[in-house]
Amino acid sequence: MLNKLSTYGIVCLVFIGILLNFISPALALGIGMLSGIFKLANEDLVSKNKPFQKYLLQASVVGLGFGIHVKQAVEIGSNSFFITLITIVFVFIVAFAIGRLLKSDRITTILVASGTAICGGSAIAAVSPSIKANSNQTSISLAIVFLLNALALFIFPSIGHYFNLNQEQFGLWSAIAIHDTSSVVGAAELFGEEALNIATTTKLVRTLWIIPLVLIISFGTDSKKKIQFPWFIFGFLVAMIIASYIPQIQDINHHIVWGARKLLIFTLFLIGLQINISQIKKLGFSILIVAVLTWLILAIISLAYIVNYF
Repeated sequence: MLNKLSTYGIVCLVFIGILLNFISPALALGIGMLSGIFKLANEDLVSKNKPFQKYLLQASVVGLGFGIHVKQAVEIGSNSFFITLITIVFVFIVAFAIGRLLKSDRITTILVASGTAICGGSAIAAVSPSIKANSNQTSISLAIVFLLNALALFIFPSIGHYFNLNQEQFGLWSAIAIHDTSSVVGAAELFGEEALNIATTTKLVRTLWIIPLVLIISFGTDSKKKIQFPWFIFGFLVAMIIASYIPQIQDINHHIVWGARKLLIFTLFLIGLQINISQIKKLGFSILIVAVLTWLILAIISLAYIVNYF
C-alpha cells in the first residue's frame, strides 16, 4: 500500500513539474527509467497501467497534428519519400548481414530490424504475429529497441547542435534514425518548433511502411494474422485537415498543441517506468550487437547524407 502511494506521489510530482516547464522530455524519461530500475515505483501498478501509456502517446501525437498544415505535411512527405524507402531497405540488409555473421536468432533479427527501420515497438508488434515470434523473442526485441530509443532521446539533440544542423535537417534525421515516435518527437521538441513539425510528420509517414512490410513478410509464411496497424495516424491526418481548413478552430490550435506536448512528455516518463533490471538481463549479446551496430550505421550514414544533400 505504501509503495503504491509513493508511486502516485512520484507521478503527481512529475506531472506538476511538466506543467510548470521544470521537466524536459529527456529529464522525464530519465526520472521514469531511474524509478523503474531502482524499483521506486510499484511494479504491479506500472504493469497494469502499461496499456494506458499507449493511448496517451496516441492522443498526444494526434494533438500535435493541430499544429501542422496539410500543405506542409505533403511537402515534407514527398521530400522524405525516397530517403525513407532507401534507409528501410538498407537497415534490413545491414541487420541480416551482421546477424548472419554473429549467428543471431533469425526471428529476433527480423524484429529488431523492423523496429529500427520503421517505428520501434509498433513495427515489432505488427510483425511478430506474421513470423510467429514467441513471447521471449518479442520481449527481447522490444527491450533492446526501447533502450536504444531512450538513449537516442538524450544524445541526438547534442549531436545535432555539434554538427550545426538546421531545423529541417534535424527533424528529418531524428525521424529516420530514432526508433519510436515518442522519442522522435521528444528529441525534436528540444531542438525547435520547425524540427518538431518535420520530425512528427516524417515519422508518421514512415510508419505507413508497416503495411507493405507486414504484407511482404506474410507472403513468405502461412500466417493469416491481421496487420496491427497504428490507426491513430489517421487521427493525426484528420487533426491536420481540421487545423488547416476549419477557421473556427484556429484560435485554439495552439492550446491543443501545448496540451499535446505536455502529454507527450508525461508519456515519456511513464514509458521510462517500464525499464527494470529483469528486462535488462534478458538482452542477448549477439542480438544486442546486431541492434546497436545496425542503429549506429543507420544514424551515421543518414546524418552524413542529410548534412551534404539537405
